[in-house]
Amino acid sequence: MAQMRYIIMKNGQDVSFVEMPQSHAYQLSALNLRLHKEIDKLTASNVPALPLAIAECDELELHDQSLAVHSGLDYINALESDFSSIQEKSYPLISLLTEIRALQAQLEQWYEEEADV
Repeated sequence: MAQMRYIIMKNGQDVSFVEMPQSHAYQLSALNLRLHKEIDKLTASNVPALPLAIAECDELELHDQSLAVHSGLDYINALESDFSSIQEKSYPLISLLTEIRALQAQLEQWYEEEADV
């Protein structure tokens, strides 16, 4: 069975969790930090709200069932969709999308390989 890690995300007062393969969890955390560093440079009016990765852990036992746990692939697919819909004119958004899509491709491959096992 694959080892998973959980990235704890905070958006205002909301907390959610992203379940990632252990081998890729650091990439999502690093991508999140990079996006936060760059998001203020975007000038478009439709920039999505971006939660902040605040922690990672190996095991997760939720006691509050209202909290969400998202699969890493679902999360990165939604992130790619949100960022590809931005109508940016001033900032080179393509570099951010390239990083998102690179992790997306890696996760798709990882899930395909896991399905074959």
